[in-house]
Formats: sequence, structure tokens, C-alpha cells
Amino acid sequence: MGTLLRVEDLRVSFSLQGRELQAVRGISFEVGEGEALGIVGESGCGKTAAVQAIAGLTPASRVEGRAFFEGIDLLKHKGQVLGTKIGMVFQDPMTCLNPTMKIGDQIAEGMIYHRLADRIGAHAKALELLTLVGVNEPAARMKQYPHQLSGGMRQRVLISIALACNPKLFIADEPTTALDVTVQAQILELLKKLQKHFQMSLILITHDLSVVAQICDRIAVLYAGKIVEQGTVEEVLRHPRHPYTQMLLETRPTLERSKSRPLRVIEGTPPHLIAPPIGCAFKERCPYAALICNEDPPFFGQAACWRCK
Repeated sequence: MGTLLRVEDLRVSFSLQGRELQAVRGISFEVGEGEALGIVGESGCGKTAAVQAIAGLTPASRVEGRAFFEGIDLLKHKGQVLGTKIGMVFQDPMTCLNPTMKIGDQIAEGMIYHRLADRIGAHAKALELLTLVGVNEPAARMKQYPHQLSGGMRQRVLISIALACNPKLFIADEPTTALDVTVQAQILELLKKLQKHFQMSLILITHDLSVVAQICDRIAVLYAGKIVEQGTVEEVLRHPRHPYTQMLLETRPTLERSKSRPLRVIEGTPPHLIAPPIGCAFKERCPYAALICNEDPPFFGQAACWRCK
């Protein structure tokens, strides 16, 4: 299996009231052909900022590093392959769909723009995609507007749009957050099926380790703009090495958890990234913090933690 995407030392900063907020602080990772990578972390850890920079959609004031996709540095050729070789869906489908356009036209638009099909062919492919993603009565839905569909149906439409040009990489940014639990499970199962059907790679952005466990091959855990742990799903979920990953796993509700063993709460708050802390960013919340944590830890195996040395 070859490498489809290789990200090296990605840094993303935003201007906030005249000061620089360092949202992503030098992350590196790879996505193999046909592989599913889950990027996990709390809100504000830099997950969305990272993938938006890769896709060329970021409003950031500064983006540095390299992101090679089939030999092209995406950071130097912003948006060049988005919509064709890279498809992307977001967490709120209502704000991503055009309220004034019919569903069929929105799915067909990309194929027509990129000259992959004429109008008749594009609408035929749109109907095929709606059927594939499980939209009921697809021919009727083609003529409807976004407000006429449920949240789950709108998310399926967004997935159809992202798949329209046969991408090699599919990025799903919190695709189930705005949906109820039953629909969440359906969308995750759909993404898993579509990845195999189209033989594409997948990046799934989420705050939920349980979601990653269902459909991903590998995990990268982000905290305060840095990757603190990465490895296979089995390695990270069964044998977490970084204290942050361990604590994240203990915050998950499970059927086995008893009243005598309540859900864990990660005390404190993430550091403000206008003035990032020196050394390990998790040290103020970590029960194992020591003097050496004032130095920035390198990766020891799968985790960036001095305890793993």
C-alpha cells in the first residue's frame, strides 16, 4: 500500500485581535492508499484547521509546512484538487448546501464544472449517487430543496456531492455531530461502505474515539495543536501510551461501566494558543506531570510523552 497523502510539519495560525493564535503547531502524518485515518481531539485542538489547510479552504493568516498528494504540494497549489481528487463533507449540512438550488443540480454542478459529464450525464450520475448513499425516492429528492429534507438526508446529499467526481481522498469533518444517535450510526456505516466501494482513502475528524474505532485503521490524537499519539486503532485504543489518550478513553460511557466506577472528567482546560505553553501542553492537566515536562517531548514509539522514554 503506497502513501497517498504525506503531511510534514504543518503549522496553521490565525490573527486574533492583532495577535497570532497558533492553531496547528507542527504536525506530521501520512494516509495510505485505501486507508482510513481518524484524527481525534477536543474542540479547539486544531483538527478542522489542519484539514481545511490541506484542502485549501482555511481563512488562516499563515500556513506553513508541506502536504504532498500524488506529488503535488497542496499548500502551494491551494484548492487545485479539492472537488476532484479530494472530496470533503462538514458537520452542518444545512449551512453547506445552497438553499436556492435543487438537490440534483447541486450534485451535478461539480461534474459539469470540471467537465466530467454534460448536464444529462451529470444528472444521471447524481441520481445514481443518491441511490447509492441510501436516499429514499431519489428521483423525487432530485427536484427538492435542502429545507425539504431531514438532517440525515442532507448529510447523504453532501456525501453525494463530495463523491461526484470520484475522489481518491475523502475528508469527513465531524459528519455525525448534528445528527441523532440512530442516524449517526447509519452515516458511519455508509462511510465505511463507500470507502470500500470507491477504494478511496478516508480522513475522519471527530472528538469521539468510539466513532474512530468503528471505521478507521489508524488514529492520530491531537492536543493543543500537536499530535500527542498515533498508531493503529488496536494499539491506541487497547494500549494507549499518552495520559491524554488514556483519560479520553476513560470519559467514554460503556455498558460495562458501573456506578462505582463513574465517568472520568479531565480537569482543567486546554491552554490558550495565543501564548502556547513551553514544554508539554498537557502538563497542567496531567496527573503524572514532572519537572521534565517543561521540555517539549519527542515521540517515543507511538506517543510524545516523557513517561514513554
